[in-house]
Amino acid sequence: MKITEKCAVSIHYRLSDAKGQLVESSFEGEPMIYLHGAENMIPGLEAALEGKAQGDILDVTVDAEQGYGPYHDGLRQEVPLSAFGDIEDIVPGMRFIAETEMGQRPVQVTEVKDDVVVVDGNHPLAGQSLVFNVEVLEVRAATEEEIAHGHIHAHGGGCGGHGHSHEGGCCGGDHDHGHEGGCCSDDETKEAKEGCDGNGGCGCRH
Repeated sequence: MKITEKCAVSIHYRLSDAKGQLVESSFEGEPMIYLHGAENMIPGLEAALEGKAQGDILDVTVDAEQGYGPYHDGLRQEVPLSAFGDIEDIVPGMRFIAETEMGQRPVQVTEVKDDVVVVDGNHPLAGQSLVFNVEVLEVRAATEEEIAHGHIHAHGGGCGGHGHSHEGGCCGGDHDHGHEGGCCSDDETKEAKEGCDGNGGCGCRH
């Protein structure tokens, strides 16, 4: 069976950046399972998988436009430390949900100064070409329930899902409910306080 719209697809993948540095791999863990054609995957990789079948192995280079998009300087901003309320020990790498002019977006702390915290709402891989090595493990027809829900009802790796794992995966989904992982506390369910909304704000696609 070939990969087409409304297929449930299971893959293993390695993701490297343009310099060849390994970003993440599913080969040592659970494969990623996604619903093809439901925007569970970054466009460039999903397009490359179209028509492939179980057992196929492919190397795919995805440019930024078909990956996590260009890097937007406006999504990087300085936020007063006071905006984080009583949250202590803010360090680079922490992720928060910030209220921005573009709505709620996940942001990541990139720098902490004396009384200012620099946060970045770009996906960590925004503006970069991505190199994938992919092995197709299984292809099947998705169930009616899976199609209705827009995702596969199975546990899998974080590569590209619609955000149920979430920014953890680097292949995918546009809707990070937790990463991506795949952007004010280190708990993304907590909203930023005043001052985190900034100007311009902060994908498993983003």
